[in-house]
Amino acid sequence: MNAEIITIGDEILIGQIVDTNSQFIGQELNKIGVSVYQVTSIQDDEQHILNALKEAQERVDIVIITGGLGPTKDDITKKTIAKFFNDTKLIEYPEVIEHIKGMFKKINHPFKEIQRYQAQLPSKATLLMNNLGTAPGMWFYENNTVFVSLPGVPYEMKGLITNKVLPRIQKQFKLPFIMHKTIMTYGAGESMIAEIIEDFENNLPPYIKLAYLPSFGKVRLRLSAKGENKETLEKELDDKVAAIYQLIPEIITGIDDDSSLEKKVGELLKKSNKTIATAESITGGQIAANLVSVAGASAYYKGSIIAYSAETKVSLLNVSLETIKTHTVVSEQVALEMARGAREKLQTNYAIAVTGNAGPTTDKTDKSIGVVFIAFVSKEKEIVQEFNFGQPREKVINRTVSKALEILQKEII
Repeated sequence: MNAEIITIGDEILIGQIVDTNSQFIGQELNKIGVSVYQVTSIQDDEQHILNALKEAQERVDIVIITGGLGPTKDDITKKTIAKFFNDTKLIEYPEVIEHIKGMFKKINHPFKEIQRYQAQLPSKATLLMNNLGTAPGMWFYENNTVFVSLPGVPYEMKGLITNKVLPRIQKQFKLPFIMHKTIMTYGAGESMIAEIIEDFENNLPPYIKLAYLPSFGKVRLRLSAKGENKETLEKELDDKVAAIYQLIPEIITGIDDDSSLEKKVGELLKKSNKTIATAESITGGQIAANLVSVAGASAYYKGSIIAYSAETKVSLLNVSLETIKTHTVVSEQVALEMARGAREKLQTNYAIAVTGNAGPTTDKTDKSIGVVFIAFVSKEKEIVQEFNFGQPREKVINRTVSKALEILQKEII
């Protein structure tokens, strides 16, 4: 069972927004046994949309479209889909109108006639009620292909995918199982690993694939299997993982369940009933943003002190001015005092602090661009590690966030 995701919107093509919708939809389809064959991003243009729908229908069983369902003139998806199905008759759904009126009433916004258009769907469409927004989703089935049109607003799309679309797909189709096992390795490059496990990879059955996913300092080896029998697939994947362990035991650090680092850190903190605070300079609050992106983070995350300037480090985190004068703000001594200050101020079990040079200048420090210090403190332990993440600025900041979360995970364990 294959699917294609089509995202509609000039804002994606010009880089004004990042297409996170396709990522989410792909992940969720994979969980129920639907493989994503292709992701396509196209303009708000009638002919372009018609061509994309026709081509997708020839390739896949399920087409999921996001974007272009608003009430304004530039939102042409519904009208174009109706044309694709030769379906010019629109049916108005009173329940959608009442839902929109209810949403507007909560924010003291008057209902205008332009909103009525959102309650009108092509006659061939099945209504997918959008409880989180004003534009409903639409489900079509024609010539053995499912077409699903969803709003582009991410949280609205996610609600519809989870509560409406996936259950309907599972009910309509007999789906295979798709399973993954990801082995984490550290300290060896992709080519070196590939050379060692070459015979293993060449002898994999056709329904099991191996992918190399390299990133800074590590390589993930993802085994993916697809078949009809869940128990058989699980056993085969476990056997393949065991075989890889035999081949490269010294560089394997564990099995990745595809959860984010921030989610893993949160689970560890909840399990141990511990709390964490962050002190951020170079990352400007991004570590905090990652931690609070996990539902329930308030149970263990107490807050962050974003001390970007030297003065703020001194006033809010009690970093010694003498320490800064002697070692500069980019130093292991300052990172350690930042972590101590955050833990004391916010009264937590743990604290982590980051300071460094992201560039393009080094701002009165003796460290080169890319140098970062990360400090972790608890009642029992204090550590500081130095890294050089190179350039450019964005890479340095992103790697600092990732490494800080990795250190948190390791030290909490």
